[in-house]
Amino acid sequence: MRRSIARVTPLLLVSVLAVAGCGGKSREPKSGAAPAVVTGVTTEQVVGAGIPDGVEAVGTVKACNAAVIAARISGTVTGVLVREGDRVGRGKLLATIEAAESTAQAASATASADEAVRALEEARARKRLAEATFERYQNLFREDAVTRQEMDTCRADREVAEQGVARAEARLTAAREGARAAGVVAGYTRITAPLAGIVTARQVESGMTVFPGTPLVTVEEEGNYRLEVAVPESQMGRVKVGARVRVVVEGAGIAADGRVAEVVPTADPASRTFTVKVDVAGKGVRSGMFGRVVIPTGERPGILVHRGAVVERGALISVWVVDSGSIARMRLVKTGAVQGDRVEILAGLAAGERVVTAGTEKIVEGAVVK
Repeated sequence: MRRSIARVTPLLLVSVLAVAGCGGKSREPKSGAAPAVVTGVTTEQVVGAGIPDGVEAVGTVKACNAAVIAARISGTVTGVLVREGDRVGRGKLLATIEAAESTAQAASATASADEAVRALEEARARKRLAEATFERYQNLFREDAVTRQEMDTCRADREVAEQGVARAEARLTAAREGARAAGVVAGYTRITAPLAGIVTARQVESGMTVFPGTPLVTVEEEGNYRLEVAVPESQMGRVKVGARVRVVVEGAGIAADGRVAEVVPTADPASRTFTVKVDVAGKGVRSGMFGRVVIPTGERPGILVHRGAVVERGALISVWVVDSGSIARMRLVKTGAVQGDRVEILAGLAAGERVVTAGTEKIVEGAVVK
């Protein structure tokens, strides 16, 4: 029984292969058959071109104006009135802090200022009395009704009263400045937005204890962003403020020219790079996005073909080359950077060859192109 099975198996394989060969179809013309003729396609001759060359640097998008708002006094957070993503205006109340000590100091300073006002009024009243008494004594002294000693004593009283007013005015000024300073410190319990923008981070919650310098809320101004990239120090001489460079932020769908806004003049000794800030604009741009900048370094010779000539089938990239006999042949190529509506060909093509740029879906291997 086993021998009969062994004999039948090769016959079955031959039969299956025969059926598969008869039933399969190929786009290539059969041997001896007339080649297919294709019309209505567009071709162009491949020519050499100068391709812009450059150095690519990567970095992160950051807002031009951003504020990390921190606590200025110690206390307990009693409320956080915003969340991430909220848009706030300048002066908008963001959070509140309870600081009993600062509030008490402000009340004490205000009371001291009120007391200084009353002391000044009393000093001025004494001065008015001293001046009136001095005038009466002057009249009596002319009539020899008072002695010179009494006249000198009255004059001294008037001068003391004047000095009392000056001291009271100085104390009032100091008390008012103290009250103003205490009021400013007490005002630190109300956290407001220093600029209009969007809340990108909320670092505290109600009930948390904070100290001076503790981050509370981060607000970033919308619309003004810069891509900060790390450029090799060898390229430092090529980057100037105001220069135009290629900017790509894939997350926002941006691929356009940008202006160099700032060049940090010092290099990082660890990475041997320096920071370049490039203006970037777009509706989808957000802080923290990944971006690339291409710094031009000149041109290099290369080959560019129209994007319509490139055919992608899975991992294979090819073009249809039309030879001197107008016969189409598929040619595998290696592509490079995209330059507008053209693609750089790194390998597989030579200048002077002719490729199909439109109507590639009509072409079959060995077809005659007219």
